[in-house]
Amino acid sequence: MKVAVPEHKKLPLKWINIIFVTTAPILGVLLTILHLSQEGFSWSIFFFAVLFYYLTGISITAGYHRLISHRAYDCNNFMKFIFLFFGAGAFQNSALKWCTDHRRHHTKVDTNEDPYSIKRGFFYAHIEWIFYQEEEIYKNKFPADLKNDPLIMWQHKYYFIIAVFIGLFIPALIGYLLNFPIGGIAMIGFLRVAFTQNCTFFVNSLCHMIGKQSYTDENSARDNLFLSFFTYGEGFHNYHHCFQSDYRNGILWYNWDPTKWLIKILSVFKVAWNLRQTPEIEVMKARLLMDEKKIKNYFTGRPFYHNLSERFNETKHRLETVVEQLHQSKKEYTRLSNEFKLKKQANVKSTMNEISRKMDVLKHEFNIYYRQWNYYRKSFA
Repeated sequence: MKVAVPEHKKLPLKWINIIFVTTAPILGVLLTILHLSQEGFSWSIFFFAVLFYYLTGISITAGYHRLISHRAYDCNNFMKFIFLFFGAGAFQNSALKWCTDHRRHHTKVDTNEDPYSIKRGFFYAHIEWIFYQEEEIYKNKFPADLKNDPLIMWQHKYYFIIAVFIGLFIPALIGYLLNFPIGGIAMIGFLRVAFTQNCTFFVNSLCHMIGKQSYTDENSARDNLFLSFFTYGEGFHNYHHCFQSDYRNGILWYNWDPTKWLIKILSVFKVAWNLRQTPEIEVMKARLLMDEKKIKNYFTGRPFYHNLSERFNETKHRLETVVEQLHQSKKEYTRLSNEFKLKKQANVKSTMNEISRKMDVLKHEFNIYYRQWNYYRKSFA
């Protein structure tokens, strides 16, 4: 059913946003050309441009997004301050406003209440939505947990000053100190801001248009590996919309997700904790459900595949059972391991060994059923 979308173009224009997001890339390109012609290429300027691209961008993903919007982990106030400080330099609004909009996006995704709904088209979801004043019903309506956070409210109050200071003044100062004044404001400032903004905007646009829906088809979000390389791991968007409180977006260790790695490193140094991670069984169930939908769709109208469909369902059931048993065994083993550390009882150790042997058997069974399931998935899904 087509979503009825109100005409937002009737809302008053927000000229400060229009002017900044349109002039920043133009100034960045023109000043960079002037920098190269007048000052020559500088590796030091390029290094600081990349550094600020990561500092400001990953402060959005690790700070604004996964820490504040989704509470996917906890961290100390110093780390939160760093995220809020450098996040402002990305010129994507204060954390209070950014996170409020983002929570509404998840709650109302693909509806007329989604602030950057892809149903309005690529350009609207990408950038046009910020060209308009907010509707009256949403103005100054913020979640209580955000309003009660002193650091978030401090950043919101002084957002413009912080943004200009870290996003433009410091880049200009770095360029001046390195004897490349034009290069500093051009590449570390305006060009970097424009690039960082559009990388984030692509998550709202392209990641709702192009990619795989491996975990859910209940919304338009898609996993786009290519975009993950430019968005600090945010390209695994279908997984994120399915399991939004997970501190990871790319769940496999090799998935390109620098934000996930940063959060994990912070936890090693005890400045981040309570890293929330979706249980394997839930992830597996979501994958199986999606593959089942695709395979059943393939089998529809092909009665000669009936037996094959039954075998797939049997494999799916066995795989779910094994994964559930493995999940419960891991929980029990962890519980006994903690108990053994306290009491050092021989019977506890013996039970742990039994569970360990059981887990080895379950892992072997899992590999067998997973190979069968993978065959069906690759052949028909």
